[in-house]
Amino acid sequence: MGILRVEDVSQTYQAQNGEVTAFRHISLDVREGEFVSIVGPSGCGKSTLLSVIAGLLPPTQGRVTVRGKPVRGVSGHVGYMLQRDSLLEWRTIWSNVLFGLEIRRAKTQRAVERADELMRTYGLDEFRDKYPRQLSGGMRQRAALIRTLAAGPEILLLDEAFSALDYQTRLAVADDVYAILKREGVTTLMVTHDIPESISMGDRVVVLSSRPARIREILPIDFGPDRTPLACRSHPRFAGYFDHIWKELKRDETT
Repeated sequence: MGILRVEDVSQTYQAQNGEVTAFRHISLDVREGEFVSIVGPSGCGKSTLLSVIAGLLPPTQGRVTVRGKPVRGVSGHVGYMLQRDSLLEWRTIWSNVLFGLEIRRAKTQRAVERADELMRTYGLDEFRDKYPRQLSGGMRQRAALIRTLAAGPEILLLDEAFSALDYQTRLAVADDVYAILKREGVTTLMVTHDIPESISMGDRVVVLSSRPARIREILPIDFGPDRTPLACRSHPRFAGYFDHIWKELKRDETT
């Protein structure tokens, strides 16, 4: 059994034009330390699925469990990073990192020491008294990640977390974030519309259909040991993975 289980989950919500089903009968078992990418057509419910996993939305059907315990509401076991880094411009980087602990009411001495260790380990210590506007986009994203990890989540959800960055920065940040998450052993689910990104970072890629989404395929990705996202893009297997996923996604346009 994995650390995270999504068991026959469906989600329906009310819209102006009536009831809308975001996805149906989604089941997924995620192993501890695994990095799982989720791709699908625009508007298929990828972000809604992350919200259900995070406990922000109760599922209409099915259940989500972490280590066998049902997810009911927001939990300290799960961290969430969105497209924007959401750093507070009037607070220093160190103060921003601690803010995550403050809003969770988890600012213990041990948690603060953990945050300080993360700052030093991942090259932000010299920027602790700077403000977000004084950092590059990549450094801001690293600060946002450390803020999330300082709370000690076992599972991290990334929702298009790099999409606000320019292409060159995005490649570098993906490498940076991947290395940190693997070193820290954090189980990660990443929603992205970028197929190369999903392949280069994921141990598996979950391919969703158009709305109401269902799982078309779960594709294992194997680039061998000591992989990095940037190196994977030039690996001989990369093009084959890309073509396979592209064809799966295009099936919705021809059926």
